[in-house]
Amino acid sequence: MGLLGRDVFSWLLVASVFQVSSVCLAQASYLSTAYLNISYTDPETNITKSLREEMGLYGQDSPKTSVVGYVLLADPIYGCEDDTLYQRSNDSRVWIALIQRGNGCTFTDKINVAAMNGAAAAIIFNDYGAENRVIQMSHPGTSIVAVMISYTNGLKLVRLLERGVPVSIAIDVGKQHSPWISMSHYSVFFVSVSFFIVTAGTVGYFIFYSTRRLTSLRQQNRTQKKLKSEAKKAIGQLQVRTLRQGDQETGPDADACAVCIELYKPGDVLSVLTCNHFFHKSCIEPWLLEHRTCPMCKCDILKALGVEMDVEEQPQISVPDFRSFATSEDLQSETVSHTHSETASSGYTSMHGNEHLGSAEASQNGAQEEQLDMSPHYDNLAFEGEVHSQSQSDVRI
Repeated sequence: MGLLGRDVFSWLLVASVFQVSSVCLAQASYLSTAYLNISYTDPETNITKSLREEMGLYGQDSPKTSVVGYVLLADPIYGCEDDTLYQRSNDSRVWIALIQRGNGCTFTDKINVAAMNGAAAAIIFNDYGAENRVIQMSHPGTSIVAVMISYTNGLKLVRLLERGVPVSIAIDVGKQHSPWISMSHYSVFFVSVSFFIVTAGTVGYFIFYSTRRLTSLRQQNRTQKKLKSEAKKAIGQLQVRTLRQGDQETGPDADACAVCIELYKPGDVLSVLTCNHFFHKSCIEPWLLEHRTCPMCKCDILKALGVEMDVEEQPQISVPDFRSFATSEDLQSETVSHTHSETASSGYTSMHGNEHLGSAEASQNGAQEEQLDMSPHYDNLAFEGEVHSQSQSDVRI
């Protein structure tokens, strides 16, 4: 589920970015242009000239209203400091501040300084090098009308004001545009296609991964069912023994069942595995259905009993066979383990043969009843020697 988790996280990240972008676009709900009606009297010809052009763009936080007034140039021209001067007359006419962008202060600072000096609006023209480019300003915390114009148009107004020519401007609300309309058709098409490709790829990969995962789980379930069926057949071939009073397994020094960790008692039913390890029948059978190996020596009962496996092989990823780099000690230990497994299997077979032989001799003699020695065989030689010596001491007594 690691890959699936990363894919879901990536999809959620893309969705979050898209949502944040939508919120930002919603905040800037539309772009509003501004018509500037510029009027001034040419001192050389004494003719009043007027120019009306859609050259400005209202700021994002500006009131979208009309303003009429005469223009005053900020001194210094960037209008960042509180001591910025505007050459105002003594009358109470409405005036508009003309400020240049830049010099390290924000649009909010420039607009608030102009408002503090009594301006009804602020026209900010772009910095040098921007030529005719106009952007939508972001200036939270302001209250007066704020419009941006290009550097070229702003420089024309500055030259008129520096020559002492009175200039009046009427700012009118122009057209309103959606942020998406400002994008080119090619950009909209590219964004739409990219989003569709990413979405389709993510959904397709999710479907492919889910289908592959479900197929793998179904195949594993079928394999487990077949293995349990084979394990049931193998369990049916195991020797079953009921303990009686006086058996060695019920003595005070006898071992406990390795599965339930309880001592054996007379009347308990034991299952003897092919490796001669024995356990409670009710304890070992559920274990064998799930693991199919001895809990103590890990002997595979299916291989030991020769039960044929017809389970379909699952596709596996090929990995380097590091067994080819095994040392001589590893090979020797592997050979010894195979020898032990074959010995355990042959011992289990011989035990069955001895039991049948004892039954035949008992039927022929008629008077003597031969008791089968069911002493377990242990893989631990030291433990087996200890049990053997204990048995000899019991016989001497």
